[in-house]
Amino acid sequence: MAENAMEAGGERFLRQRQVLFLFVFLGGSLAGSQSRRYSVAEEKERGFLISNLAKDLGLSVGKLAARGAQVVSKGNRQHFQLNHQTGDLLLHEKLDREELCGSAEPCILHFQILLQNPLQFITNELQVIDVNDHSPAFSENEMQLKILENTPPGTIIPLGNAEDLDVGRNSLQNYTITPNSHFHVLTRSRRDGRKYPELVLDKALDREEQPELRLMLTALDGGTPRRSGTVQVHILVLDINDNTPEFTQSLYEVQVLENSPVNSLIVTVSASDLDTGNLGTISYAFFHVSEEIRKTFQLNPVTGDIRLIKYLNFEAIQTYEVDIEAKDGGGLSGKSTVIVQVVDVNDNPPELTLSSITSPIPENSPETVVAVFSVSDLDSGDNGKMVCSIENDLPFILKPSVENFYTLVSEGELDREIRAEYNITITVTDMGTPRLKTQHNITVLVSDVNDNAPAFTQTSYTLSVRENNSPALHIGSVRATDRDAGANAQVTYSLLPPLDAHVPLASLVSINPDNGHLFALRSLDYEALRAFEFRVGAADRGSPALSSQALVRVLVADDNDNAPFVLYPLQNASAPCTELVPKAAEAGYLVTKVVAVDGDSGQNAWLSYQLLKATEPGLFGVWAHNGEVRTARLLSERDAAKHRLVVLVKDNGEPPLSASVTLHVLLVDGFSQPYLPAPEAEAADAAPAAPLTVYLVVALASVSSLFLFSVLVFVAVRLCRRGGAASVGRCSVPEGPFPGHLVDVSGTETLSQSYQYETKSTPHRSSFASSAGLPTSLGSDILNDFKIKGNFVKILPSKKSEYLGSFCGC
Repeated sequence: MAENAMEAGGERFLRQRQVLFLFVFLGGSLAGSQSRRYSVAEEKERGFLISNLAKDLGLSVGKLAARGAQVVSKGNRQHFQLNHQTGDLLLHEKLDREELCGSAEPCILHFQILLQNPLQFITNELQVIDVNDHSPAFSENEMQLKILENTPPGTIIPLGNAEDLDVGRNSLQNYTITPNSHFHVLTRSRRDGRKYPELVLDKALDREEQPELRLMLTALDGGTPRRSGTVQVHILVLDINDNTPEFTQSLYEVQVLENSPVNSLIVTVSASDLDTGNLGTISYAFFHVSEEIRKTFQLNPVTGDIRLIKYLNFEAIQTYEVDIEAKDGGGLSGKSTVIVQVVDVNDNPPELTLSSITSPIPENSPETVVAVFSVSDLDSGDNGKMVCSIENDLPFILKPSVENFYTLVSEGELDREIRAEYNITITVTDMGTPRLKTQHNITVLVSDVNDNAPAFTQTSYTLSVRENNSPALHIGSVRATDRDAGANAQVTYSLLPPLDAHVPLASLVSINPDNGHLFALRSLDYEALRAFEFRVGAADRGSPALSSQALVRVLVADDNDNAPFVLYPLQNASAPCTELVPKAAEAGYLVTKVVAVDGDSGQNAWLSYQLLKATEPGLFGVWAHNGEVRTARLLSERDAAKHRLVVLVKDNGEPPLSASVTLHVLLVDGFSQPYLPAPEAEAADAAPAAPLTVYLVVALASVSSLFLFSVLVFVAVRLCRRGGAASVGRCSVPEGPFPGHLVDVSGTETLSQSYQYETKSTPHRSSFASSAGLPTSLGSDILNDFKIKGNFVKILPSKKSEYLGSFCGC
């Protein structure tokens, strides 16, 4: 009951101390972000509340979580955990002060609070307060002493000490011995603070009266409640042995490298005894040493050699204090102490602890924190000094921070299109001899930003398609590439609004938005549209979207789909056209000229003329290139007066297309001779005309001549106004409008002069003029008055009446 009450009182005392420390450090945290020290008693359970970091840092819980607060401990073992919902700093595991710090006091655990945005380190300490959870303990259950019976009172006899793992007031404080009629015990302190007992003889012994004594040695600590440990002391009273072994040195001090091999000789102790025989024979033994010393060193009982039986570790234990006892055959002993100083060597490579890493990082972001890490080295001195480095050819730099913390930061903006992944090797090297290093690899990915517009493989494209194509024909493709990745590199094609609003682009072509294939939506007509241009756009799917454009020119290739069209002589007149030739005409006399055009172009529009049929072969000839019909020889009386000629007009296409025209030629003595009817209209030559018929014919010829003369005068006046030269010819012109598939042509001359040709700037009209072979007086004016569309040539409505009156009349 009393012991439980003492434990409860001690627990209350510890809680009061903890609350006191908590208030002190909470008050300090309100002043700023300086280092704070917290305290907690050892053996507290996992999840024990140390403090509320949000209040200590002056931040709200939400702000603390938003800044990604982390608790980073030295090394890889985490003693703490942070509750982001409450901001509480909690124990991650039960703490054992003796395991963490050994005999060191105070026991301090260092840790850092890492905050992001902006990056901030706050160094803190946690003091682990000792709890009296260990009792003093002796290494053996019984001590045996041999004391000469003539030992004078006041003689001091060393005893083995007890060990208490606790520190401070909870550690071993004093020794007592019972019963104590002959002895009392003194409590002594070593240089390292450990306390050991010495037995003091108060009253002389008498072996004959009492040959042996049994005492109880008790070791007490200062905790509340106090803990104790006991050992029985068995004292044998010996006969007189007046010389005790004496060491050559009462204190041996040696230094040993921590990497010394096992079985290395550390030191040799030596003692002598003036007695002879068995009383002078000395044996060496450890005198009440700890289990750690027995596992580390070996003592030869005869030679006094102390050898290493386990590897040393400077980082664990720096100093060993070993007590050596030299005992003679009579039971007397002497004592010496060996101090072994462990010398540090560079046997621990640096350690790197990665606290945070950011990957991937967006390109075009300047000075982005990629990683935060800390370095440590268990060695001391130069062996514990470290240098961090990365490769020089990388766009990253290391920035040192507090308490061996470093940040890896990008140097300037990155470009994913140049390099999308970086393998960074962080090298930590200490300054010891030989130098040890640790390397840690970090892979940093660079995420894409839509900073590249699609680029066409060509700035302009020229495509060719033959006319009369089938609808939805694939006529070509455009292609653009984007150096970005993902959706930023997905290209969509589209047709841009045409620069010329008169081009019906939407009905001409379409584009596949996914692959850039171009299609002709309808059949194209070379004669209506020889070429057209439009712009194509390529846009990615980034945000914001980037785009570019290219020019596409489509050329329509000609097909031979238009047969030659005869402009003169007209073939749809109500009466056939008759050409008058004087019988006195010389060979080569120009009878007429067949004028034809072809709606095609190039060789498809090259026309050739040939005489297909003739009433008298050999009398007339047709020039193949200009369609002029001329006499081939002199006319004779035997030649028929009326002739029918069929002229074939053929183009140069593949396959060639052709048209034919029928000419009627009348041989007359002079131009005053009355007009004779065409062969289709007159009766058979053998039938004689009646007298009345002759009179009618004469009257009709007179009227016709008068009408012809009026028409000639009218035409001459009109042509003079136009300033053109003319020649005489005759033809009959029907009344009313021309059919849609024919062409209205002005001019009444007989085309007997030599011809000069001129063309307009419009390519279609140029083809028309060159194909028609019109003279200067006709061609230049006619081209102004004609409208050519496909296979049709039409006279403008305002000019139709003028041309109707300008043709020769019959």
